[in-house]
Amino acid sequence: MRTILKPLHLAMLATVAAATTLPACAKDTTPVRGYTVVHRYPHDPKAFTEGLFYDDGYLYEATGEYDGAGVRKVRLETGEIVQQRDVPTGYFGEGIIFAGPYLLQLTWQQGVGFLYDRSTFELKGTLHYPGEGWALTRDAKHLYMSDGTPVIRVLDPDTFQPTSTITVTDHGEPVQQVNELEWVKGVIYANVWQTSRIARIDPKTGHVIDWIDLAPLVAQQHVGNDPDAVLNGIAYDEQHDRLFVTGKRWANLYEIKIKP
Repeated sequence: MRTILKPLHLAMLATVAAATTLPACAKDTTPVRGYTVVHRYPHDPKAFTEGLFYDDGYLYEATGEYDGAGVRKVRLETGEIVQQRDVPTGYFGEGIIFAGPYLLQLTWQQGVGFLYDRSTFELKGTLHYPGEGWALTRDAKHLYMSDGTPVIRVLDPDTFQPTSTITVTDHGEPVQQVNELEWVKGVIYANVWQTSRIARIDPKTGHVIDWIDLAPLVAQQHVGNDPDAVLNGIAYDEQHDRLFVTGKRWANLYEIKIKP
């Protein structure tokens, strides 16, 4: 997401501000976990990261904004872009995920999803959805889609039609600005836009199990005064149990371990 390009409805500002900073009760009672950095990898400092996932030795990344939005396949160890495709002109690129033979990418406000061939990135078709599109992840049976609200849509991976929803709450308070998603060991990890925290969400109830506080990592980034260079991007290597995080216009991607 981008602060300048995504003005919020004025009536929601107070609610969003409260949710973004977390309610006082949540700060007092919801567990907050730290992390350790295991390894640091190069990351394109020009990439306005919207979506990220790991598959078969490569990172797949979606970049946003209207100028330069696209999808790319990236070599983890070097940050080398080995394959990429631009989003059609006039679309603000958002999250991505593999869905059957396709690489599915959302767009922000246009309500259009692009279906690319997952091997060649050739555009094969489009799909349409109401509201905004922010991020995607999946488990073995479903796709999960965020739209900036507390509601995560659960989609059928074959038809892309919604089957149910998950409302994300922290001790009864709706969590606004739910952004980039990742499925990790039966739990949904979610960046909360414009914060330095990742929510770990129980997909059965929508309740925030705990928060991962990445404030020290965010503080290390040399992004000048760019208000949009925020934490955003979570990927998980299931085979080797590796968790990766990065941010918009960050020069590095990090493998981290979450502290008990």
